[in-house]
Amino acid sequence: MQAKAIICDEQQNFTYADVILPEPSPEQIVVRPRYSGVSIGTEFALIRNKISWGPYPLCTGYMAIGTVEDVGKNVSGFQTGDKVYYRDNKTIHLADGQKVSAVTGTHCSLALIDPNNTHGVALLPAGVNEEAASMYVMPAVGLNGVDMANPRMGETVVVFGAGLIGLGVVAACSQRGCIVVAIDLAESRLAMAKEFGADHVINSKTHNAQEVLKQIAPSGADVVFEATGIPACIDPAMALCKTHGKFVYQGNYGAAPISYHFLPPHGKRLTAFYPCDDGLAPCRRAVIKNMAMGALPWERTITHRVQAADAPALFAAINQGKDDILGAIIQWS
Repeated sequence: MQAKAIICDEQQNFTYADVILPEPSPEQIVVRPRYSGVSIGTEFALIRNKISWGPYPLCTGYMAIGTVEDVGKNVSGFQTGDKVYYRDNKTIHLADGQKVSAVTGTHCSLALIDPNNTHGVALLPAGVNEEAASMYVMPAVGLNGVDMANPRMGETVVVFGAGLIGLGVVAACSQRGCIVVAIDLAESRLAMAKEFGADHVINSKTHNAQEVLKQIAPSGADVVFEATGIPACIDPAMALCKTHGKFVYQGNYGAAPISYHFLPPHGKRLTAFYPCDDGLAPCRRAVIKNMAMGALPWERTITHRVQAADAPALFAAINQGKDDILGAIIQWS
C-alpha cells in the first residue's frame, strides 16, 4: 500500500516522504488517520536518541484518530467506516525498500493494525473532540501514575512539570479531590494547570518552590509527581515530599544512568513508584470517556495545528526549541 509519512533520519532531518506498507492480512485492519498527536517528550527522546526503539530512519507518533477503511475477514468488532483511536503501525518501508523503524508510526497516512494486541485500536466514543482525542496517550500516562500512587481525597499533591503528562496528573488528582500544586517555569503552562484544577501554582523561575510549599503544606506534600523527565529535577522534587510520603518517577529519563542524593528520601522513608506506558486499555478508555463527557477538556492544550505536508517544519521547530509548543496535532485531511 502506498502512503505518506513523517520521516526522521539520523541527522534529525524531517521529510514528508513516500512510504510503502504491506497489504493487509486477514487478521488486520487498515485505518486512515484524521489527526495524529505529537508527543514532545517521548517522540523527541527517540528523535534525539535519548532512548531507542530501533535504528534510523524513524516514523514516530503513537497516538491518532482515524477511520477504518478495510477489515480483514478474521477480524471481529470493527467495520468499514468506524472511527477509532489507535497507537500502532509497525511495518513501514521507504519507497526504495529501506526499512523504517515505526515507533510506533502513527504519523503516516495509513495504518496497518492487528486489533489483538496491547497497543492496537479501539472504537472512538460518540461526542468526543477528535483533535483532543488524538492526544489521548498523554493524559492516560498521567492517569496511570496517579492510579499507581493512589493519592487520596484531601491529600496534598505536587506536580513538578506542567507539560501534557503533568497536566494529565493535575486533572486526575483534581478529580480525586486532592489539593494540587503545580510547579513549572512557564506562566502559560501554569495558567493551563489552573484550568485543569490546580489549586496552587508556583513559578520555580521566580520563586523558591520549597519555601512556597511550606505555606501550603508545612510538612511537605503527600505525593510528588516528577513529570519533567529531566534528571536534574529529581532532587528538588524529592525535597518537596513529607516524611513517609510518595514519590512518582512520572517522566522518562532515558537510557543513560541517572543519579540522585540518597539520604533525603532515605531519611524521609519515601515510597517510590515507576509508572511505565499509558496504563493500557483501561487508562486510555477512561481519558477518552472523560473527554467525551466534557470532564477532561483536553482541546484546551492544543497550541499548534499543521497539515501533514507541513509537519516537517513543525518537528524541526520543536527539535530546535524555537516555539513555545504545548499540544500539537497533525491534520491528515
